[in-house]
Amino acid sequence: MLTDSHCHLASHRFQPEEIPGLLERACAVGVSHLVTLATSLENVQANLDLAENPAIHACIGIHPCDVHHAPDDAVAHLSAFRSDPRVCAIGETGLDYYHPAPEGWNEKSFRDRQLDFLRRHFELASAARLNVVIHTRDQTGHASFEDALTVYRDFHTSVRAVFHCFIGPWENAKLVLDLGGLVSFGGVATFKTAHQVRDTAGQCPVGSFMIETDAPYLAPEPHRGKRNEPSFVRETAERLAALRGESLEALGRHTSETALRFFRFRPNSI
Repeated sequence: MLTDSHCHLASHRFQPEEIPGLLERACAVGVSHLVTLATSLENVQANLDLAENPAIHACIGIHPCDVHHAPDDAVAHLSAFRSDPRVCAIGETGLDYYHPAPEGWNEKSFRDRQLDFLRRHFELASAARLNVVIHTRDQTGHASFEDALTVYRDFHTSVRAVFHCFIGPWENAKLVLDLGGLVSFGGVATFKTAHQVRDTAGQCPVGSFMIETDAPYLAPEPHRGKRNEPSFVRETAERLAALRGESLEALGRHTSETALRFFRFRPNSI
């Protein structure tokens, strides 16, 4: 039993007619649950529609790279879906300091808007009693992680957060875990040069992390450079299980149980 805790099935890189095949391939390698995440108001409904399938669960949010396209009241629009049983968390939200500010914005104004949206996502999650999926990315250093963690500290007593596609050192992961949060590892953990990611994954206690694909992005070895898909989560799971000295079955079981607790999948899907 494996859970792909983070993918984007409504991405333009997946055609609707491909979804049945993607799900069939995922099921064939033991994937029983998938979490698909919205990145803008425009694709919320597409993700909810996908979650009509009992194996698929949806998160609703505005990706930090999309906040300049979103209206000021975008998070209020998301609130309309807070009680939808297909919604299992708020996100993908977060901070992206990797990409340059878009035309018409400077670095400070763009980062300030990302921070404002991140805080609003946390406020929505707290009101809806849902958890939050966080994206952070930097050109160098850990500024986006540190700023997102500062916001999380203000909400950690009422909301849990997962820092997805985690590539930071163990010291940063521990800061998240100490607040009651989680980290999630994707295909980067299989890359030959990703020694820091594997060191962190090796130190994470059972129950503190999940696995993901971030499909269609960041395909693991041996698919690196290709379009990622949910079935490829098995490669990441196999690599992490070997690293941690666990069986694939054991790692799949405890990461899926962690996902179930975090996302609180609707009962008829289990």
